[in-house]
Amino acid sequence: MALHTAPSFEALEKLAYTRDADLIGRKLLDPKLNRGRGAQTNHAGRFERETREAFDDGWSEAETKAEPLKAFETIEHIERARSIITRNDSPDVGFDRSINAYRGCEHGCSYCFARPTHAYLGHSAGIDFERDIYVKANAIELLRRELADKRYRPKPVAMGTNTDPYQPAERKHRLTRRILEVMLETRHPVTITTKSALVVRDIDILQPLAELGLVRVAMSVTSMDHILSRKMEPRASTPEKRLEALRLLSEAGIPTIVMAAPMIPAINDMELERILDAAAAQGVKNAGMVLLRLPGEVREIFREWLLRHFPDRVRHVLSLVRDTRDGKDYDSSWGRRMTGDGPYAVLLQQRLEKARERYRLDVKLPALRTDLFVPPRVEDRQLNLF
Repeated sequence: MALHTAPSFEALEKLAYTRDADLIGRKLLDPKLNRGRGAQTNHAGRFERETREAFDDGWSEAETKAEPLKAFETIEHIERARSIITRNDSPDVGFDRSINAYRGCEHGCSYCFARPTHAYLGHSAGIDFERDIYVKANAIELLRRELADKRYRPKPVAMGTNTDPYQPAERKHRLTRRILEVMLETRHPVTITTKSALVVRDIDILQPLAELGLVRVAMSVTSMDHILSRKMEPRASTPEKRLEALRLLSEAGIPTIVMAAPMIPAINDMELERILDAAAAQGVKNAGMVLLRLPGEVREIFREWLLRHFPDRVRHVLSLVRDTRDGKDYDSSWGRRMTGDGPYAVLLQQRLEKARERYRLDVKLPALRTDLFVPPRVEDRQLNLF
């Protein structure tokens, strides 16, 4: 009788490439050099003229084994931004202005749709996005100036739309907290989306904002499985910490929303109801969901992540993703990019609606107020003529 052994990672890698010809065939980083990061490679940005790839030319074994990439190191770049409030005209995001005090995000989610923006800074959308973090040191100064503009008209400002406002860098720089202090001072409405329990640090500011009807907080929860969560978001808070944060926010009277985002076919989609059930037990009143999006370089980074952690599911997951995008890896059409199309996407949306009704997570939150806004005082450096 023949004995069968489990296939090696190399065999599964070869099988995955064979089954899906679109998968890039570049070498993934050694896992020992990649612990705590979501991306598995660090390919040059799409605007770079040159790319470099290490290979063994037979001359020096030591050189071929050397790894110049310091995967564990986080590098902070202090910058002075030109503006802080970003505008958009997208009809399917629910806001027309946002603030991102940081560029790049150390949480390391392989599926993060913001990764391609790092190419504009001359960095890779891979590991560079997670380790090269830009800190907008003059964010507060810019915010006060822009809010003081006579032409400014208040509308809710979204925080956490491109990178997480409570990523690890926030513990040191406290830009998000200082922005919220300005929002409270000016009575300006703000929304927060995060997957970090650090948000509870600012309850002393969020609570008075909530009493004035000026804030709501959405917590992204992707999985209740600690092991899977660590693979998906290496440096984000654990599921337990996020649920505890939701409870503390709710008890403080701060309107909270749980976001099951993103839902990845055959990876965490089976946990949708479980996530909503756990959030409802913490006092959350509303819930939402976003289907996996793979724009630009994110497509390859996510595929490499699949190949590293779920090599036996690569073909199945990508097939389901394409079923929701009209046969493509991604569809950027407004109105469809968040939810997708096809039977799988429709079924997922139906599950969400039924779960929201079952766990009473369909409470309509009141609109944030804009009538309380008071422009901040900004020191005028212009000297009087007389």
